[in-house]
Amino acid sequence: MAKAKPVVKAAALDKTINASIDSLTKACGNAETAVTRKSAEAKKLLAEVKRNLKKKTTLTKRSKTAAAKLKKDANAVNKKAVAAVTKELNATKTALDKSRASKAVVLTELASLKAASKRLTTYTKAIAAADKVLNKPAKKRRAKKKI
Repeated sequence: MAKAKPVVKAAALDKTINASIDSLTKACGNAETAVTRKSAEAKKLLAEVKRNLKKKTTLTKRSKTAAAKLKKDANAVNKKAVAAVTKELNATKTALDKSRASKAVVLTELASLKAASKRLTTYTKAIAAADKVLNKPAKKRRAKKKI
């Protein structure tokens, strides 16, 4: 004969509910903190990508003018200028690719954090609303007046 499972006590059940609500509230706070930090990181990476793009554009123009000067007058100074611009342009392209890759990773993480945070906030609000409804005091009935 199998043993019957013991019935949960009201105090234990209440303790479990309160612990779950506390855990949900803590997770909500952690999510907000994570979203704030990732947003700041994403903003920094977006600025870095923008800066690198601008630098790349400038260096591309400079490379074209240096190549034109080299074509016009092939001397050592112009060759050095072309080599320096090309070297700096390659470094900028590498930095741009690296910052774009890290930006994509951060933005993906940020999107999932925002979705989780939204769910947590919604659940917390729903539980708070349900608690408010459940904890309303019972309405007192008025005694009928005797005529």
